[in-house]
Amino acid sequence: MSFSDTINQAIKSAMLAKDKVRLSTLRDIKSKIMMEATAGSGNDVGDDLVLKICMKLYKQRKETYTLYIEQGREDLAQEELEQADIIEEFLPKMLSEDEIHAEVKSVVLSLGASGPQDMGKCMGVLTKKLAGKADGKLISALVRKELTK
Repeated sequence: MSFSDTINQAIKSAMLAKDKVRLSTLRDIKSKIMMEATAGSGNDVGDDLVLKICMKLYKQRKETYTLYIEQGREDLAQEELEQADIIEEFLPKMLSEDEIHAEVKSVVLSLGASGPQDMGKCMGVLTKKLAGKADGKLISALVRKELTK
């Protein structure tokens, strides 16, 4: 079953359960997938693209949650957090900071990176290797830290 099919099944389940928050969140994901399908050359949107869309939506919800908390809007913040939790169910398990750090160390050693000038090489390999499993900002920070030792 493809990632899109899983989301469609979840939409049906949310409709049957009359879970409005879950349903609206899943419909948002589906609308983004449909926009991507019609914007591209074909109608088929691959699982990797659907994963990217979900990651982007998850990140947006988390950033909005933080913004609402800073502005003292707990009611809106709670809704954003609920939506982020629903989206997170469809994402692969994220790696811990220690696991990411271990990956960074191994890539730095395998490439023979010696300083900040090798940041691009390391990031290229790591972003492909850890796509969907780690936040790019965290990877970048850990690579920078490792290369400036």
